[in-house]
Amino acid sequence: MTDMDTAPTLVTGALAAREAGVTPATIRKWVQLGHLSPAGRRGRAHTFRLEDVFAAERTARRKAPTAR
Repeated sequence: MTDMDTAPTLVTGALAAREAGVTPATIRKWVQLGHLSPAGRRGRAHTFRLEDVFAAERTARRKAPTAR
């Protein structure tokens, strides 16, 4: 097994948003609120681990107020 076999999948904010079913603005808001941290950069764009994006999405859904 090489390091490449265990390397996390890094995606841009736009792709992270698409995978989580949210807008890119939501990804940026999660970063501002501390729910999600960038794992690196690709040029000027932040990159995120998909596992972290999905964890932030689960947390946001748990904290979302319910409609009455």
